[in-house]
Formats: sequence, C-alpha cells, structure tokens
Amino acid sequence: MDSLMISAASGMKARMDSLDMLANNVANSGTSGFKADREFYSLYQEHLPVVETHWTDFSQGTLTQTSNPLNLALSGPGFFALTGPNGVAYTRSGYFDISKTNQLVSSNGYPLRNVLDQGKPIVVDPTQSITIDKAGNVVQGGQTIGQIQIDQVSSAADAISAANAISKLGNTYFALSDPQAKAEPAVATEVQQGYVEQSNVPVADSAVRLVSVMRQFDMLQKAMNIGTQMNRSAVQEVAKPG
Repeated sequence: MDSLMISAASGMKARMDSLDMLANNVANSGTSGFKADREFYSLYQEHLPVVETHWTDFSQGTLTQTSNPLNLALSGPGFFALTGPNGVAYTRSGYFDISKTNQLVSSNGYPLRNVLDQGKPIVVDPTQSITIDKAGNVVQGGQTIGQIQIDQVSSAADAISAANAISKLGNTYFALSDPQAKAEPAVATEVQQGYVEQSNVPVADSAVRLVSVMRQFDMLQKAMNIGTQMNRSAVQEVAKPG
C-alpha cells in the first residue's frame, strides 16, 4: 500500500474516532454532570497522518436551580463520592434520592459516602425535611446526621493529566484509573442544595466541529478512491502487451 493510501486510511480511522466522540458529546449535552471528551493532536514521524487521542474536560458546567432539596451541585473542583458495585465511584450529577432503606443514593442507587462514618451510607428520616449546607453536612431536626464525601483527584491538576488519573464509567460516573493518583478532600468546593450542574458540552462548537470532521472524512475517502484508481490504472498499464 503506497503512502497516499496509508495516509488516507489512517486519517479516516482518526476521523471515525472523532465522530464517535463528538456524537456522544452532543447526545449528552442535556445530561446533568456530563463532562465533554475532547481531542489532543500529535503527529507520527515522517509527517504521516494526525493521530487524535481523547481526554476529558472537567471544567464546571452551568448550575441550574431546581429547588428540589435532593438535587445537589458542586461549585468548584471535585466529585461526589459514592459506593459503587466495584468500589468508590465519582460523579458530578446531582440527582439524588432516598432509597427504600432510607439511604441517600444516586439515580443508579449508589449510596453517597458519609465522611463522619468511614464512608458508610448516609441514612435519613424520609418523613423529615433535609438541609444540606455548603460543606456537605446533612441536617435533620437540627442534628447533623452525616457529611457527604466530596473528593478531588490529586494528579488531575490539568485537563491532560486528568485523563490518565480518572476514567469514565458510563456517561456520569468516574473511577480512579491511575495507581499513582489519590483522592483527597476537595476543600475549595461548596455544595449547592436545590441546584444541578448541566453538561459542559459547548453544543454549537461541537456541532460545527462535527460537520468539519465529516467533511474531512469525505475528503480522505475521495483521496483513497483516487489512490485506488491510480493503482488500478498502473496495474493495467503494466499488464498491457508491449
């Protein structure tokens, strides 16, 4: 396979990955706490095609007021810590509820972790109102019954390194993926009761980028077709009797 075909094929593969990523971003633009995936560009040696790797943008989305006391948002870095099926999971999605066992849980039933009780679930009285202050303290009847664990990943100081420290579990959950990374309390973060954080996907920019990548893919496909025709013509010329 000649260099034109190699370049076109590699470029098409990279654009297919970009299309999948961008389509997922747009599809989750209305998902609370969703964090957009973005591209990081580099080049092969010898100026062969652009290689695109993805990283997650952890910048904060817009906080929207709902007035539901079980809706929570984080103002600042970090995540709500939950006990998932395979260990500690993290989320920025603030739609919480009270389970049948009176625990504060995520929409998937993962219990919020209680700082005051070694990460055990926070058990509430469903018949009483719930107040949650900026530090994540859960108060009922004038008594603090728990404190929501809010963690920040220490090695996720910038967007690129964050991609290696924490990885997505579906669209709204995350888990530590770097053995060197560690979670620590997010001291500069405040809990906002009665709010949820919207997706940080820039819808208009993502749509423009989606169209641009589709056009690039089409151009590379045409280049591959031209290369195929050129190779076919060369073979036919060689096969002609002298």
